[in-house]
Amino acid sequence: MLGSTGSVGQQSLDVIRRAPGMFRVVALAAGNNCAELAKQVAEFRPRYVYAERRSAALDDALVHVGGAFVPMEEMAVAAETDLLLVSTAGAAGLMPTLKALEVGRPVAIANKEVLVMAGNLVRQAMLSGGGELRPVDSEHSAIWQCLWGEDGHGIRRILLTASGGAFRDFDEQQLSSVTAEQALNHPTWKMGRKITVDSASLMNKGMETIEATWLFDVPMEKVEVVLHRESIVHSLVEFSDGSVKAQLGVPDMRLPIQLALAYPNRMATPPAPALDLAAIGSLHFGRVDMARFPCLRLAMEAGNRGGTYPAVMAAADEVAVERFLGGEIRFVDIAAVIESALEQHSPTSDPSLEAVLAADAEGRRNGLRTPTGAAV
Repeated sequence: MLGSTGSVGQQSLDVIRRAPGMFRVVALAAGNNCAELAKQVAEFRPRYVYAERRSAALDDALVHVGGAFVPMEEMAVAAETDLLLVSTAGAAGLMPTLKALEVGRPVAIANKEVLVMAGNLVRQAMLSGGGELRPVDSEHSAIWQCLWGEDGHGIRRILLTASGGAFRDFDEQQLSSVTAEQALNHPTWKMGRKITVDSASLMNKGMETIEATWLFDVPMEKVEVVLHRESIVHSLVEFSDGSVKAQLGVPDMRLPIQLALAYPNRMATPPAPALDLAAIGSLHFGRVDMARFPCLRLAMEAGNRGGTYPAVMAAADEVAVERFLGGEIRFVDIAAVIESALEQHSPTSDPSLEAVLAADAEGRRNGLRTPTGAAV
């Protein structure tokens, strides 16, 4: 499990706790939250552990359980590993994902940037190595389930639903003065800081359109976004005969997580209350105002351009979000930073791994620049 101390990682461990004897945690990897990772090591007793930095508490916990400190790439291909769950943020999950797929391992993917920046390379590794991708995001899990029993050739449209995030009712003037605290107050989902800000800007939905093309082998023009406040319909697929399938459920990430972990079976331990449509009463849908949410437009444009554009876009967004959370730029400046990085990019159309990593580094460098007109 890569990213075990983050929101998806902690909810995944909760799923595992609820199914004693069904899973064994072989490896845990995290970023800088060594205190939480040390607690997880003591509880789940993994054989392998990785963190971006070490601490005395983590080292003590590792010694106590007889584990080893190893890179994430080694975890991904360890003989004991049957399934890799990737819930890291940013580009950190790319190499472990490629390594696992190359040796035929299934990967439960909850990291948007891996498919956004290197979707073609990920698909190549999956097809050549015989591995498989199991989507963990609620939207892609919904599409995945809608396609069970279908051959995939009759897809007319994929409709990704978007809650609209914390600012779905804000006008452009209100958006210019929002705070990080407001951006982190998502109306329906409990997520990490970066993805919550991306949800408020609808960048996460733009990235999801790109992810969908690689996960389900469809062109960008077949992927659309529709606003859905209640987050009950997690996504829909329209087929060539006009039929539409939708997957519904309460907004709880543990539902798609446990499906990805247990596939092809469904677990008999629901982690969330049953869906009560009568109590909900009604569901609402609407169109996205691209003028108010330029990050969605930029992400979809990068997806349409292809090549190294998505890698630059994702990297610049990661840096811009950090700058916003640190009080360096305004919320509305996130889009300006990303657009500037894309304008400066000279793309590679069919990028190698080296080209993708170079584009990621370029996007991060240019993400540190403040475009003309942005507030400092």
